[in-house]
Amino acid sequence: MTTPDTVAARPRRYLILLLVAVAAVLADLATKQWVLSTFSEGESVDVIGGLLQFTLVYNTGAAFSMGTDHTWVFTGIAIVVVGVIAYIGLRVRNVWWALTLGLMMGGAAGNLMDRLFRDPAPFHGAVVDFIRVPYWPVFNIADSCVVVGACLVVLLTFKGVNLDGSLATEDGDGAADRADRDEDTDEGTGQ
Repeated sequence: MTTPDTVAARPRRYLILLLVAVAAVLADLATKQWVLSTFSEGESVDVIGGLLQFTLVYNTGAAFSMGTDHTWVFTGIAIVVVGVIAYIGLRVRNVWWALTLGLMMGGAAGNLMDRLFRDPAPFHGAVVDFIRVPYWPVFNIADSCVVVGACLVVLLTFKGVNLDGSLATEDGDGAADRADRDEDTDEGTGQ
């Protein structure tokens, strides 16, 4: 049932999604600009010993530098991801889903901007990566947002939270169980 509160919640949650996405893009762009103005390619600085380093690298591929000859494919995928999240986001009425999708949208958009506007050419640009931890490829803030968002998707899905904030048990078969409980309650109270 649609109430004035649920109708009003949709724009507010979408606004949260968009604000989180914009914040993620701005943080990503700011850190990349800082790295580009501070480091030369391949230069490393220890931040926390060997545990965390800043190292400027350009990545034309995906994670682990796979697909470096197919940058345009990753550009297309990022465009689709941003568009799909923008569309799905219209149905979000749960703050956690708004935060989650905002992180994923912002992360995808941050790397998309690199692919669209950085050298060597539009749609073939190299992504600026700079965060290095042991046994993992170098990454950036946008990548972190996508990974955190993906982990939150798994958590929210595992907990059964739908985009509208309802629990999965309240849908489908759960609705029949709820109706049975309501009938039992009505009989027990004489209503």
